[in-house]
Amino acid sequence: MTNNPLLAPWTTAFGEPPFSRIRLEHFRPAFDAAIAEWKAEREAIKAAPASFDATILGLERAGQTLDRVERAFYHLVGTASGDEIEAIQREIQPRLARESADMLLDDALFVRVDAVHADLASLDAEAQRLVERRWLAFRRAGAGLPGEKKQRLAEIAERLASLGAAFGQNVLGDEKGYALVLGSEAELEGLPDSARAAAQAAAEERGHPGKWVVTLSRSSVEPFLQFSARRDLREQVWRAFVSRGAGARDNGPVMSETLALRTEMAGLLGYQTWADYRLDDTMARTPAAALDLLHRVWTPARAAALEEAKALQAMIAQEGGNFELQPWDWRYYAGKRRQALYDFDESALRAHLPLENVIAAAFDVAGRLFGLQFEPRADVDLPHPDARAWEVKDAEGRHLALFIGDFFARPEKHSGAWMSGFRDQHRLDGGATPIVVNVLNAARGAKGEPALLSHDEARTLFHEFGHALHGMLSDVAYPYLSGTNVARDWVELPSQLYEHWLDRPEVLSRFARHYETGAPMPQDLIDRMKRARAYGQAHETIEFLASAFTDMKAHALSEAGSVDARALEAAGLKALGMPAAIVPRHAAQHFQHIFSGDGYSAGYYSYLWSEVLDADAFEAFVEAGDVFDPALAGKLRRCVYAAGGTRPPDELWQAFRGRAPDPAALLRKRGLAT
Repeated sequence: MTNNPLLAPWTTAFGEPPFSRIRLEHFRPAFDAAIAEWKAEREAIKAAPASFDATILGLERAGQTLDRVERAFYHLVGTASGDEIEAIQREIQPRLARESADMLLDDALFVRVDAVHADLASLDAEAQRLVERRWLAFRRAGAGLPGEKKQRLAEIAERLASLGAAFGQNVLGDEKGYALVLGSEAELEGLPDSARAAAQAAAEERGHPGKWVVTLSRSSVEPFLQFSARRDLREQVWRAFVSRGAGARDNGPVMSETLALRTEMAGLLGYQTWADYRLDDTMARTPAAALDLLHRVWTPARAAALEEAKALQAMIAQEGGNFELQPWDWRYYAGKRRQALYDFDESALRAHLPLENVIAAAFDVAGRLFGLQFEPRADVDLPHPDARAWEVKDAEGRHLALFIGDFFARPEKHSGAWMSGFRDQHRLDGGATPIVVNVLNAARGAKGEPALLSHDEARTLFHEFGHALHGMLSDVAYPYLSGTNVARDWVELPSQLYEHWLDRPEVLSRFARHYETGAPMPQDLIDRMKRARAYGQAHETIEFLASAFTDMKAHALSEAGSVDARALEAAGLKALGMPAAIVPRHAAQHFQHIFSGDGYSAGYYSYLWSEVLDADAFEAFVEAGDVFDPALAGKLRRCVYAAGGTRPPDELWQAFRGRAPDPAALLRKRGLAT
């Protein structure tokens, strides 16, 4: 027994981390003890004969204490950051990377895994898949290479972990350090009530009572850029937003060293580029295949965006403006043109999308598709007062999972939205039910008023809840194959597919209701919203593609010494003919998907790859004539949400759709089909 709550048995309601008892000073000793335990477990595996149970299942059982500590720690890194936890992160992240590399480069371990891999006939299909994935992880890490190469690979892994931590902390530091304080009606010109309420709540939170504050959270920046009539203030906010990671906390050196080390690592592993290495274990297989998809969408999207830019410039001229359309103008004039074309008012839409209703809609869709029930729980030990918990039960009322949501932006919270978890589902040694977390950054409403979401924010909530369902519905034997432990360009399918149900009349009619009157969203507003959404697809597509091309270009270097990532980005976008008034959704210096860790490095394209799948998959429901078709929903659950990594994604897709995916479905979804 121990007084450290991270190491003692977790006797909380569902075995969640005991956050009410955890203090930051508990983490260093907990990591020390957990790492020592993991090392001892690996030594025991090496001392035993090679077998599926002793070797492969030994690896499944090893490191469980470290896994628990790590999950609790990184949740707080993302949602409750500060100087002390950032210092621990800078210390522990490279150490964890080195320990992981040491395991995967351990010859004695690999010899045993290799021996099991050579004799799979006696195992069932899922056990065979587990062995293959474990074996491949060792090979892709460098197992079997000469000692000096393995030593260098371990050093690179450790250094990359340090760089990833520094990159994310630099971006968060810039976000926390900025606030545009507004104190007069003139500075609020054009802002609807919902944006004013959010800015007022942000001001209260940051110690500016009676004023309004625009932060660098996307949920604060984008409404301001869309509605503010003050062009000078729009420019000020936009420049601060795109400059995150490019000022005093300059990520330039971090990016340069990261790219050089990744390129070196790829070479040591026998690949020409980091992109070749990363995509070798994906559905796309090669950078060329990923780039082909990006270019197929870029051409029609760019043409549509250029036409739209001309129309917005004409609107500026009609209003007597004597300036060229700039990135801080696009959302403002696009919003005005959208309203003129479709009589569409974004603030009217927000009034019908209170956060609570959107959460209820996400739960209801899961109930209608998969028979899930969500019961609020007040006895869960939550990581923050903003967080909330629901017990998830299946159609028969049996416990399935615990779902935790943390929906509001805070200064100490990293920007963006994500799904994570405190425990994965599996059936090994009695099994475990999942504990899944969704984190968003919605703006709070004014005091006593609900938080109102934009359509994009509501879609983000559905997106992350789709990831959550991938974790909660997992039905596999082994932790290594559980839930979202799948190929990068397959993992976005469950999340992006779930977004489709948000806009269905079967959902909107029940949940899109005015926060004051309770009246349903008028059908004509729904129709105008859908037409207006199609109108904005070119800009949204170009924003995404610009970042995806930059990611692929940066990781397609066979020589990367002292590369300037920002110059590389600028040259690449110039060559593509990037429209002047649109910028990448994530500029290189704050592109956390690819530089805060390697999860999406050479993989940002995967959102588009998965969109081909999600568009095609939802068309199956449309073809069935019922978007809640029980037979199709059952097949979707088995082949996508429950299967985890038990089969290759190509096989899972074929099992669901019965044919290869149709890329044209993506263009139809985005309104870019010719």
